[in-house]
Amino acid sequence: MRAILILMFSLLLFSCKNETKTETLSDYFTYKENDPIESAGVKMIPIKTPVGEFKVWTKRFGNNPKIKILLLHGGPAMTHEYMECFETFFQREGFEFYEYDQLGSYYSDQPKDSSLWTTERFVEEVEQVRKAIGADKNNFYVLGNSWGGILAMEYALKYQKNLKGLLVSNMVASAPEYGKYADEVLAKQMKPEILAEIRALEAKKDFNNPRYMELLIPNFYKEHLCRLKEWPDGLNRASKHVNGEIYTLMQGPSEFGISGRLAKWDIKNRLHEITIPTLMIGAKYDTMDPKAMEAQSKLVQNGRYLYCPNGSHLAMWDDQKIFMSGVIKFINDVDTNNL
Repeated sequence: MRAILILMFSLLLFSCKNETKTETLSDYFTYKENDPIESAGVKMIPIKTPVGEFKVWTKRFGNNPKIKILLLHGGPAMTHEYMECFETFFQREGFEFYEYDQLGSYYSDQPKDSSLWTTERFVEEVEQVRKAIGADKNNFYVLGNSWGGILAMEYALKYQKNLKGLLVSNMVASAPEYGKYADEVLAKQMKPEILAEIRALEAKKDFNNPRYMELLIPNFYKEHLCRLKEWPDGLNRASKHVNGEIYTLMQGPSEFGISGRLAKWDIKNRLHEITIPTLMIGAKYDTMDPKAMEAQSKLVQNGRYLYCPNGSHLAMWDDQKIFMSGVIKFINDVDTNNL
């Protein structure tokens, strides 16, 4: 009799577990309501702009009503592809997160009106994406790298009422300081003859000359952008897909300093306005001064600093263990109010 009861209990428990698992899986894959076509989490979100309506590409992973993370790629006008490394780590943690190509980037619409390429307009785009993914102040985290860090800080300054946490990866709050660090610190680490040739090409504005990138990739990009001997496939794809027109307009011709529309951007004296939990991430070999990143963590009202001793501008790749463990700890600490 006892054996029968144990068997019945086991079957009931197994049935309940299967039902719970089925419900969880069903919830995980529910994204586009009332749409009979499954699209692997991809959704083209309509964005209203002053010059018309366009669509931006997003892809959702996971289902977690407590944690919804929007990844903001760099560039401007790179792609989500180089941020694919978050997929393994964030899915393992059970986070809900979104890869996203900003307007003008490869997988999104690419309108030609140059009036669209302003920080203010991009901020409004992020706000529309937030609404579309159903995130709010109780669960919304923004993680921005490089230009995405600029966008994340600007978004927080206007819409932090809708944020639970802010993560700024490898981006200082002052473009002039970025340029100064490139000129006074990083440039001096190059061989003099290499630097002289680069400066000569820049003086002639001969940026389309293949020699320009032939010099920058081994002597700057491989030292300060990503230090892995073999670049990740996602980074290579993102590099092929960059919208050079928008990138040059806003950033300038390369990562070696800044000279486009963003050249005078500076919100350092406004960081004190950011009250939400904020993680600033710096790296030893970064294009951005890691000491400036640390200082920024103290200028916001509720900041934390993560230092990657082996990392560069893409420390998510070349100092991955420290980067990811620090990011995950911060998000979990904010979620549990353990700050």
